[in-house]
Amino acid sequence: MPLTNDDTAQQLDPRHAQQWWHTDIIDMKPGEIRYRGYPIEELIGQVSFVDMVWLMTRGELPSRAESTLLEAALVSAVDHGPQAPSIAIARMTMTCGGSLNNAMASAVNVLDDVHGGAGEQAVELYQRILQLKKDGRSLETAVRDGIAEWQQSRTRIIPGFGHRFHPLDPRAPRLLGLVEDAAARGEVAGHFVAIAREIERQLIAMKDKPIPLNIDGATAVIYAELGFPAPLARGLFCLSRSVGILSHAWEQQCQGGRNKGPMPKGWLWPYGGPEKRSVPERGA
Repeated sequence: MPLTNDDTAQQLDPRHAQQWWHTDIIDMKPGEIRYRGYPIEELIGQVSFVDMVWLMTRGELPSRAESTLLEAALVSAVDHGPQAPSIAIARMTMTCGGSLNNAMASAVNVLDDVHGGAGEQAVELYQRILQLKKDGRSLETAVRDGIAEWQQSRTRIIPGFGHRFHPLDPRAPRLLGLVEDAAARGEVAGHFVAIAREIERQLIAMKDKPIPLNIDGATAVIYAELGFPAPLARGLFCLSRSVGILSHAWEQQCQGGRNKGPMPKGWLWPYGGPEKRSVPERGA
């Protein structure tokens, strides 16, 4: 369909160009930069990086208590060693001649539903259980029904619980303790820490073996208590883990090494296909 004179005039109108991107985050003009209304020169030296994360994602500066809990969550998830796929990918990228930004992008791209995404899913589960509780069910019943709903509609795996490496994730008790202390001071409501502890209790009873809270479930408690929407829990995990990714990529660059794959030289994978065979004669 050909453009009319009115269409062309609108496209050439400077106001149309100005509205192409619309944001409430940053206001900028020559010699002036404001984030959410705050001049950058006033933020510099007065506001921490964690406070800036809150300001940029939530629109206001956090209280000291909110900032303290958010910082604890971000600190807790920075790294889990080269056995974590994201860290291994960052290191392999550097041995293939990549730059630090290549390594970080490659690593962050695998922080998805299975590796790195459980925090978002845990927040969703916690929020659903809280809604069931607000509908008049006891905590025990709300958790039981929430688990059943999740397993029927999503997956049998309950996000944020159990760990393939740690029988007890050392990060989780510390984080939950901080949340409970904050709840005792009236800084957060404490709904989600209670939900997480009840999920853990019921899972252990169901499986008759320890299925403790892991780092995803523990940081999800903090993000939920602080009012972050579930998708931001994944984004915040990516932000936190990027510190470890950067550290390992830089260390690998300093160590050197070329073309390092997922297994050491000389180690081969198990092969289960056909035995060696000849290609049959084929007609023209």
